[in-house]
Amino acid sequence: MPGARFAELPVTSIEPNAKQPRHVFDEEALEELKTSILEVGFLQPIVVRDVGDGRFELVMGERRWRAAQAVGKETIPAIIRSTPDDAMLRDALLENIHRANLNPLEEAAAYQQLLEEFGATHEELARRIGRSRPQISNTIRLMNLPAPVQRRVAAGVLSAGHARALLGLDDSEAQEKLALRIVAEGLSVRATEELVQLAVADGPVKKTAPARRAKVHAPALNDLAERLSDRFDTRVKVDIGRNKGKITIEFATVDDLERIVGMIGVEDEGARGEESGE
Repeated sequence: MPGARFAELPVTSIEPNAKQPRHVFDEEALEELKTSILEVGFLQPIVVRDVGDGRFELVMGERRWRAAQAVGKETIPAIIRSTPDDAMLRDALLENIHRANLNPLEEAAAYQQLLEEFGATHEELARRIGRSRPQISNTIRLMNLPAPVQRRVAAGVLSAGHARALLGLDDSEAQEKLALRIVAEGLSVRATEELVQLAVADGPVKKTAPARRAKVHAPALNDLAERLSDRFDTRVKVDIGRNKGKITIEFATVDDLERIVGMIGVEDEGARGEESGE
């Protein structure tokens, strides 16, 4: 790609950037990254510049480089930049996503890297890649899955739809158990979503009350939830009990929340109130 080339570099040929502002690295986060590298492999390449004589200087990704050394990796994937222009390098990476045959987890890592290291925005990613902002945000959320689940997604054993459904569970152990069940029983994405909804609905009741409240099961609720999900382009759950009901709308980022609020019309009402001097 213009402004950069990709290579597998020996970790010993890379030296840290003397101008790196971060000198203290979170040990717990580093341990998680080491586990991820051992379980899943490298999802994001580091960025280096060629300083001659087979040596390279880190530009981005010192945590990944440190973690690679700690787990005994001999090589690490790297983008060798040949231009000081960050915008050109970012644009080259954006264009390359179109041509690369990435699995869902690699795609999530690429989006995250473009957002965090190259200053891209959700809007820019959505426009350049031809996807909606919620799709971008929900794909990035796959990076929050535990390493064993990420490994199955990377291997194609679990689909992106299965992985997104698992994100509805807050507990990583529960995510891993359901992932195993998906593989063992060949569960569909829809069946997985229903199991997640049941787990979320039952979980708080088991923890807080010995007697479970009876829930009203209305066939139209699933249809309503699906229509709302399509409307807001995100997961929506509709629950109803004996005396009251609840609608839960999930969002991935603050930008995503603002988008949903705007669709509901709250922002418009606030704007009218300001214009009228209220």
